[in-house]
Amino acid sequence: MDLDIARVIKSIPKKHEKLEPSQLVTTWGEELSSSLETVPLAEHPRPQFARRQVWVLNGWWQYAFVSSEEADVAWQTAQAPKKMQGQIRVPFSPEAWLSGVGRQLTSNELLWYRCRLGIPQLSEGDRCILHFDGVDNRCAVYLGKQLLGIHEGAYQPFSFDVTDLFAAGESLLEVCVYDPSETGTQLRGKQRLECGGMWYTAQSGIWQTVWLEVVPQNHIEQVRITADADRGELVVTAWVEGNEPLAVSVFDDAGLPVAQGEVQPTEGVKMMATAVLSLDYPRLWTPDDPYLYRLRLTYGKDEVQSYCAFRTISVEKDARGVARLCLNHEPFFFRGLLDQGYWPDGLMTPPADAAMVADIQAVRDMGFNMVRKHIKVEPERWYWHCDRLGLLVWQDMPSGGANPSDWLARNIPTLFKRSWQSLRDDEYSYKLLGSADEQYRREWTDTMRDTITRLSNHPCIVAWVLFNESWGQFDAGAATQKAWELDATRPVLSASGWYDQGTGDIHGVHNYFRGMHMFSDPFVGKELDGEQSVLASTAGTRLGQSKARGARAQVISEMGGLTWHVAEHSMYPVSYGYADFDSEEAWQTAVAELLDKADLLENDGLSGFVYTQLTDVEEETNGLLSYDRRVRKLR
Repeated sequence: MDLDIARVIKSIPKKHEKLEPSQLVTTWGEELSSSLETVPLAEHPRPQFARRQVWVLNGWWQYAFVSSEEADVAWQTAQAPKKMQGQIRVPFSPEAWLSGVGRQLTSNELLWYRCRLGIPQLSEGDRCILHFDGVDNRCAVYLGKQLLGIHEGAYQPFSFDVTDLFAAGESLLEVCVYDPSETGTQLRGKQRLECGGMWYTAQSGIWQTVWLEVVPQNHIEQVRITADADRGELVVTAWVEGNEPLAVSVFDDAGLPVAQGEVQPTEGVKMMATAVLSLDYPRLWTPDDPYLYRLRLTYGKDEVQSYCAFRTISVEKDARGVARLCLNHEPFFFRGLLDQGYWPDGLMTPPADAAMVADIQAVRDMGFNMVRKHIKVEPERWYWHCDRLGLLVWQDMPSGGANPSDWLARNIPTLFKRSWQSLRDDEYSYKLLGSADEQYRREWTDTMRDTITRLSNHPCIVAWVLFNESWGQFDAGAATQKAWELDATRPVLSASGWYDQGTGDIHGVHNYFRGMHMFSDPFVGKELDGEQSVLASTAGTRLGQSKARGARAQVISEMGGLTWHVAEHSMYPVSYGYADFDSEEAWQTAVAELLDKADLLENDGLSGFVYTQLTDVEEETNGLLSYDRRVRKLR
């Protein structure tokens, strides 16, 4: 029997009384907490779309928790409390140690924020934009008691034009937040009020940077950058306000110009300008040579600094006829780590920009070339660091829906490999998969659309991962088609783990408890009925592929999970993981042997693997780094 029953038994979450966690602090969190004046995460939030006039509003705000029996509807119209309860360090959620609060928001409460904004000096015609890069989960925003608007969705940034209210002298900013965590069906990833095992501390409220930006009346609103390495062609499409010529200049890393062009916008649903520039023999981006070209976009008085990179990612057949993931048309083996993006002192918010860089550099130093960003979307600076440091990214979509059934989402697929293709994800299975709520399905689709559209300019991202282990899964075939329409340049892993529907460009299985070997694609040579057949056949015309029906690239999209508990650097005295060891040396040997076995599968046609995981997280101690990042466990 291929299944390791002993490891399965060890992986069952142990029931224990609720434990008091030890507060772990990273070196960056320690440094931030020692200074009340330091502005956290003060760097420009969007290096790929950068203007000069930017003011980061992170720092000390006021907060208050307010009880509300109807918080799920009251958040849109509630009146701000007259008296606040204390200070909170934005952008850290109140549940995070670095916030200075240490308080959990419950589903029958509202969280209020208040701060007084400095009003920037504006030239004639300037507009001032207030940006929120992430608020978990729903919020109403007021300036001078005037409602700017409401927003739903923890992983999508949003903004408001506050110019007119600033002109009237209004500067009091107030934000009302509601977050039901797992009592609702909204996207929330690994967060749970009742955390433990593979579930982590729920957080709420502002968790990414808040900032002001001054733009001219006529300005660039959004840019899509497509660098076609095969043609040596750069296509820059800008959505603009106004009607000015758009000038695009490209520079090499020495600052020398290599291409430039100018184009006039055309009128449509939105004014849009597309510039097409040619580069002779562009230098290709790879993890070992992450070469970035600088871009300057000029639109009237508006100037935006950006960058691009030339590289291709595709699924192509090798000389043996095996479908492989290819980088720049060469078979490339992805050695990846699962990256949850959690921090002991900041939860989903990194304690410092340098902390993100250190994680990325640690991945490269340990011999890996990729991370799978697991059911979370990071601040855009994280992707910029991956772009410039050469770390490849498989980007997950955040999960949500009703809480998954352990039997359906974990136990049955663990015990019975045959079950991996046994369940369709159409409307008849929505309830089983936790996706019965129409509002959840709409939010997931909107977030997927926003994530792919917003992050598609980053060369580091080389695959989109839509659903994970059936959590909130629905209509994966149709979702894959939407992803292809949004971005035809990257492959899609439709369903990672199990309940694969035969669509997408990558077949990814999870293997924690079976022998390390190739898992064949069960849909090869089979025909799907109805709409799925049409969607599957579309794949053969994309991404430079030349493949028969069903010839998807094969990956092990999760594996490992071996546990080593470092006593002084673990959050709890207990551990959760998929195997434990008597000594650190035994653990290191087992990890190295498992990685070696996975590497050898490249010869059998495997395109890559994802080892679980980069860091310990709360009760999980299966990371290659300790949760506080002070110990590198794998040497």
